[in-house]
Amino acid sequence: MSNASPPEVDLKTLRKVIMAASIGNFVEWFDFAAYGFLATILTREFFPSADPAAGLLKTFAVFAVAFAFRPLGGIVFGVIGDRIGRKRTLALTILLMAGATTLIGFLPGYAAIGALAPLLLTIIRCVQGFSAGGEYAGACAYVMEHAPQNKRAWYGSFVPVSTFSSFSIAAVVAYALDATLSADAMRSWGWRVPFLAAAPIGLIGLYLRMNLNETPAFRALEGEHDVAHAPLRDTLRTQAGGILKLGAFISVTALSFYMFTTYLATYMQVAGHMSRATSLLITVIALLFAAAICPLAGLYSDFVGRRKTVFTTCALLIVTVYPSFALAGSGGFLPALIGVGMLAVGAVLAGVVTAALLSEVFPTRTRYTASAITYNLAYTIFGGTAPLVATWLITTSGNNMSPAVYLIAIAVMGLVGGMLLPETSRVSLHGAGVGGGIRGVELAGVAREVA
Repeated sequence: MSNASPPEVDLKTLRKVIMAASIGNFVEWFDFAAYGFLATILTREFFPSADPAAGLLKTFAVFAVAFAFRPLGGIVFGVIGDRIGRKRTLALTILLMAGATTLIGFLPGYAAIGALAPLLLTIIRCVQGFSAGGEYAGACAYVMEHAPQNKRAWYGSFVPVSTFSSFSIAAVVAYALDATLSADAMRSWGWRVPFLAAAPIGLIGLYLRMNLNETPAFRALEGEHDVAHAPLRDTLRTQAGGILKLGAFISVTALSFYMFTTYLATYMQVAGHMSRATSLLITVIALLFAAAICPLAGLYSDFVGRRKTVFTTCALLIVTVYPSFALAGSGGFLPALIGVGMLAVGAVLAGVVTAALLSEVFPTRTRYTASAITYNLAYTIFGGTAPLVATWLITTSGNNMSPAVYLIAIAVMGLVGGMLLPETSRVSLHGAGVGGGIRGVELAGVAREVA
């Protein structure tokens, strides 16, 4: 296999690539954000209970269940993406995601169809989780395999920009609906608006993705007739080390991301006794701040390298998470805004360096499969369960700061795993990766030739 890098693409093509990758990512996270921001309303609509805390736990449980299907989706779409290419696979993921999200907007509530309502909601959320399993890792690979070698984190940072932007827009929509509609209107139809919006956005994303070319790295792999015939088997045999090390760090990315983007909006209401409208406004401001600093985080990572970015991320979270939660739960607007903003910095750094590492750690022929498995396992275990675990910790311990202690513990674990990875910021994405054993890939190639 040749490890020479394919020719760099022009800036115009790069912009189209970023737009196509980002809009699908936007649809994916817009749904998850809307579900989190409207959790208290969805609880009343689908999980009515005499105990509000129990109903909220059920709502967040469905949130977590959807994540259980992400690893399966990651395996299925990862294998497809490594066999037929990134472009067509990403077109399929956005179609499934947008369709499932739109269906939630038409779903009758518990009052209309009884227990069938939460069951259907759970099924649709599982479809969303399955399709999302192939989205983010594929979008990152699509951008990274087009980007210049010395600017991968910067170009890749625009994928997290779309993530934080989707959360901010979902929060704006939720805030606007909450501020302008009556309680009855919000319960009857207002909560449906964010989910129905996925249909037109998804169609635009599908059009963009269908009208772009395959990545240079994958085309080069096809030209060498080295496309993996069994990507999952190859991944498990040669990339287990990279999956474990990178997965430990991505656990921090997942937990800090969902604590910041989804859970803190609820936390400010529960611990700080803020209104939903005020907590959403704070979240919107913090999310816009997060989106704005993503490119700066990308520049930083390209300048200092991935390992130093990993260390900075974990150290920053360990130091700031406790005061961040204390300020967020204070009940004051400005202190809460500062607290949420503090957590945003660590979450942004984690997200941006993760976007680069997902592609840099693994070889081209199994990149989609390996990165999707790694990303989705971490997000399922630590991301999807974040609101549920945080709510459970507070309920059982009676300590509003217990979620902060949980995040600190995971940050320590992520620091250990991340620092075991080699430096990858200058590694070519055409050929073997560095995280799971280049030697394993080479030996696999020799074995094929002998056979």
